[in-house]
Amino acid sequence: MRHGNKFNHLGRKKGHRAALLKNLAIALITHKRINTTLAKAKALRLFLEPIVTKSKNNAQHSRRMVFSSLGNKTAVAELFDTIGPKVADRPGGYLRIIKTGTRFGDAAEMAMIEFVDFNEVYNPKGGSESAASKSSRRRKRGKGGAAATAAAVAAAPVIEDQITSDEEE
Repeated sequence: MRHGNKFNHLGRKKGHRAALLKNLAIALITHKRINTTLAKAKALRLFLEPIVTKSKNNAQHSRRMVFSSLGNKTAVAELFDTIGPKVADRPGGYLRIIKTGTRFGDAAEMAMIEFVDFNEVYNPKGGSESAASKSSRRRKRGKGGAAATAAAVAAAPVIEDQITSDEEE
């Protein structure tokens, strides 16, 4: 019975499980998206979220703590140079797990795990959200919204076609 066991052991001993999670984390940091089983993806999310949180603070101590968890210089550099600044304003939830069906050979549930801020399909603006979408309160909008839109359209610059000397002839 697994009373009080908080994490999935993935059918491996401690050393094998630690090596698996390190390798999956390095692959995810390098490629920003990987396909794996659902159980491994959930375990990887628990392993990697605190590491990404540490990468938001680009200090020597944070780099050493992350390197002790990953053991790969290029992955640590990638994490602190590109991923850390991009997720700096996010309070957590850096990874997304999307179920992709079952594997043909053994019918294992497969999933794709990816960084939330590095998907252009869901974040077409590159992760920047507008002030209205960040608001958690719903409010009744009056006519101010339509008037503000009309004022913005009126203030937009007008581009006129210029005729060059070749076209006049």
